[in-house]
Amino acid sequence: MHTNVKHLSRGLLAVASVAVLAFGTGASTVAAGGIVNCVDVTGKNVGRVGCYEEVWSGGVEYRMTFANQAYQGAAPRPLDRFYVLAPQGDVAQGEVPSFRHDHVVRDIPGDGGNTTRALAGYFVLCGEHGLVSGSCSALWQSFGGPAMPFAVHINGQPLTSTEAIEAAAAAGDVVLVDLGPNAVIVGSMNPSK
Repeated sequence: MHTNVKHLSRGLLAVASVAVLAFGTGASTVAAGGIVNCVDVTGKNVGRVGCYEEVWSGGVEYRMTFANQAYQGAAPRPLDRFYVLAPQGDVAQGEVPSFRHDHVVRDIPGDGGNTTRALAGYFVLCGEHGLVSGSCSALWQSFGGPAMPFAVHINGQPLTSTEAIEAAAAAGDVVLVDLGPNAVIVGSMNPSK
């Protein structure tokens, strides 16, 4: 395990650049009759068509829609975080070849209205402390680069809220890898639908 931790520490910069490429390519062809899952968008439609993905927010799963996966223009500040981590249940929210993952966003307002946010992508990886202590359970995945330890659980507890992820980061159990300005997206949710 210690060898994998060393590779993780040395390769985070390279991983971040590979991650930006992977994050921006997980999309699909528009099928007649409605919006499709972003992982199904391919070819010339990537970044050009609306799609949806399931996301965790406050421990509950919701559907988030994206008008266009590639955000164009100046990024508004501050950006909310769009966390990408290992699947938190039996079925992954996203599955592009060899990369099974889930998503977590900040808690949505309880008023039942639409929420639209500009989001910055972050990978949630088990950090050295979490791997060595055993507190972070990892799913090692690769998509063209070195395998990375995507966080599954912390001390057996799921990471389905921003609070859980940010507490794990503060404790040193996970590392949050900013995917950079090319990984900014805009998503909308309506918890009542």
